[in-house]
Amino acid sequence: MTTDKPEKRSYFAASGNFADGSDSPRAFLDRCIAEMDAREADVKAFVCTNLDAARAAADESTERWKAGKQISPIDGMPVGVKDVMETADMPTGQGSALFEGTMTGRDCAAVVALREAGAIMVGKTVTTEFAATHPGVTRNPFDLERTPGGSSSGSAAAVGSGMLAGATGSQVIGSIIRPAGYCGAFGYKPSMGGINRGGSFDGFSQSCTGMIAASLAECWSMTREITSRTGGDAGHVGVTGPMTLPAASKPAKVAMLQTAGWANASDGAKAEWQRAKDTFAAAGIDVQDRDSDAKVAEVEDAIANAMELSMNINAWEGRFPLDTYHRDMDASKLSESAHKRLEQALSMTQDQFADLLAERERVRGVYATLKGAFDVCVTLSAPGAAPKGLEWTGDPLFTVPTSLVGMPTVTLPVLQDDGMPLGLQVIGHTKADAELFAHAGGILELF
Repeated sequence: MTTDKPEKRSYFAASGNFADGSDSPRAFLDRCIAEMDAREADVKAFVCTNLDAARAAADESTERWKAGKQISPIDGMPVGVKDVMETADMPTGQGSALFEGTMTGRDCAAVVALREAGAIMVGKTVTTEFAATHPGVTRNPFDLERTPGGSSSGSAAAVGSGMLAGATGSQVIGSIIRPAGYCGAFGYKPSMGGINRGGSFDGFSQSCTGMIAASLAECWSMTREITSRTGGDAGHVGVTGPMTLPAASKPAKVAMLQTAGWANASDGAKAEWQRAKDTFAAAGIDVQDRDSDAKVAEVEDAIANAMELSMNINAWEGRFPLDTYHRDMDASKLSESAHKRLEQALSMTQDQFADLLAERERVRGVYATLKGAFDVCVTLSAPGAAPKGLEWTGDPLFTVPTSLVGMPTVTLPVLQDDGMPLGLQVIGHTKADAELFAHAGGILELF
């Protein structure tokens, strides 16, 4: 194990030297593998790897860069794949003992597109069981006694520690933004339906495939290389916009949200929230919160119950396939939390589910009133530093509102609490993901 402080490893920071041969995709991959050799035994970010195939792909990418025929900006980029997403050459275990080692023999849509863009699939990253509650074995690279967050645990830990430049994630409650924030990485959850989920075992109505990467630019480029080839979910065009990171644009007006997470926030996290607010004001940005703007107050009230509402929706939607796993497979391999979710689902009625969806639509309507009034909303990625212990993945109260309302969100690694990374969450408007990235870039320049 290395005792050095983890550092992100940006592929874009290196790729400018590929054409003249002073650096190369193969050399970059070798540096990633060296970091894996130093850290992985302790961090445990990966379920499995395919390093021989990765090295061969990196050699091919190196030749393309030398010839000036690189496929895309992410040609040769070492990437991890969350283990709820299918890969033809590696198992997809879904974080469950029921499916450990299962080979589906195909790539999910996002992996197909990433491979077509020249990216290199290095390994499968640890997820919580079925990308839900029960944690995996991954540890936070900044403090091995703390959780990395979840459910995209391995993806966040691998990127935050420099073992990878980027990785896929998924979010239905807080599974991209929270772990990325805990591990000092950039994270992105798109507008609902923004990235094609074909071949991902993540079927809840609030679920999104998203990205965790070493830079804002890499989050965006990975996304656009996927969506330009596969679009979004069925019925959705998917994320559109320029193929490279939109130019940074400082927002004119920002709504600072507290969310229900404020009651659980540490003193240090609250101080960082205030520091962000003061930074915006000093930069000439019009900053409002629930105490100064009626629209913001209405949104805060509307999202106050986002956690319970989302968990109840998920419970009904998760009945299948949990019921078949329980009936047709070895139910003893399901976690206690999975059994409890199934028990809740079986106690619910269709009419109850209809009421839940109606309430979600009401909340989304309230949030939509901010469009045109504010460029972005901003809040924390979590109530504080990643908690100690591996028994849970942390409090998602700051992240669940954006999942509920379906808005695009990025987290910027510019805050800290208790000596640990803490993300600043920037929230945009539906199907305006490019504009969100432009404003996030403008905000990043202020820190």
